[in-house]
Amino acid sequence: MAQETVNLEQEVVLVEELGNVRVVTLNNPKQLNIISPKVVEPLAANLEKWEKDEKAKLVIIKGAGRAFSAGGDLKVFYNGRNSKDSCLEVVYRMYWLCNHIHTYKKTTIALAHGISMGGGASLMAPMKFSVVTKKTVFSTPEASIGFHTDCGFSYMLSRLPGRLGEYLGLTGARLNGRELVAAGLATHFVPLEKLPELEKYLLSLNTGDEAAVGSAIKEFSTDVQIDEESILKKQSIIDECFSKDSVADIISSFETEAGKEGNGWIVPVLKGLKRSSPTGLKITLRSIREGRKQTLSECLKKEFRITINTLRARISGDVYEGIRALTIDKDNSPKWDPSTLENVEDEQVNLVFEPFEEDFELKVSENEQDRWDGKYEDSAYCHQ
Repeated sequence: MAQETVNLEQEVVLVEELGNVRVVTLNNPKQLNIISPKVVEPLAANLEKWEKDEKAKLVIIKGAGRAFSAGGDLKVFYNGRNSKDSCLEVVYRMYWLCNHIHTYKKTTIALAHGISMGGGASLMAPMKFSVVTKKTVFSTPEASIGFHTDCGFSYMLSRLPGRLGEYLGLTGARLNGRELVAAGLATHFVPLEKLPELEKYLLSLNTGDEAAVGSAIKEFSTDVQIDEESILKKQSIIDECFSKDSVADIISSFETEAGKEGNGWIVPVLKGLKRSSPTGLKITLRSIREGRKQTLSECLKKEFRITINTLRARISGDVYEGIRALTIDKDNSPKWDPSTLENVEDEQVNLVFEPFEEDFELKVSENEQDRWDGKYEDSAYCHQ
């Protein structure tokens, strides 16, 4: 057994090489395994190495503690707010990595026990096999803090049934493990107590054969049945409301439904929507809807533009105000600017979607022979 620890000081990523199996543990449980530069770089480097290594057949990713991953390190964004493009490198590396996770050539498994949110869920949902438990909690809450659904989620959410993608992206609503499987964002639901045994069995199989791995996971998994109260049982209302042309129309339609008998569940969701960043909501809705007609690489390139323009506060500084209110001062009283949907002009929203000069776009190759090209260190950003 060869074990390698990346970043000995923090030990935020642990890597084990066990026969033909490679195990990655996101190991920052006190911070819910947030994704920082110290996570992205070693993860990308190892995935590239293993895809090219004939001995590596199966890659397992899991999280230490009660989280799989709670997503990006928001404080890194906030602390860099006064330095232009201080977070550009980690954003570029993460979105580039997301492409390779979606298109990885070896069999991959996420053992996503616990919190799996935002960018953290981008290490779960695209895997060949994504295993969840009763403790798994998923959401994409970025719009509420003035950001947008990123890390490939404008691609993934847009492909969910009906208008569920718009609903999840705009409201940040949570899904549990069973709901994730039912919605198609995870492949298997495994009883919590069986998860260690499943991992041990996968290691003993020592194979990346997709059929064998899938059969093994199925032995440990149970069929899912979702509660009558589940949001997935509200698909007709979601489709009716979240198919409207604009965020304002969606909210208006949702308000109408809230007044009908049996729709009390809508009231707290509406409250959250109305407290969210108007800019974040408008950008997120457009991005998800564009995503329906875009390829994965087109979505990632678009998300890269939106993120960089958002962090540059090109049309609004809401993302920094949202992070301040949520994680810095924790007063949960953000002051959005613009403060209303009607004051967020479409012409302004257009600006964050504008393509960059070709050299400054995210480089994602769709050719097999050079699929690992386009790294940050080879980009125009690194040689300015």
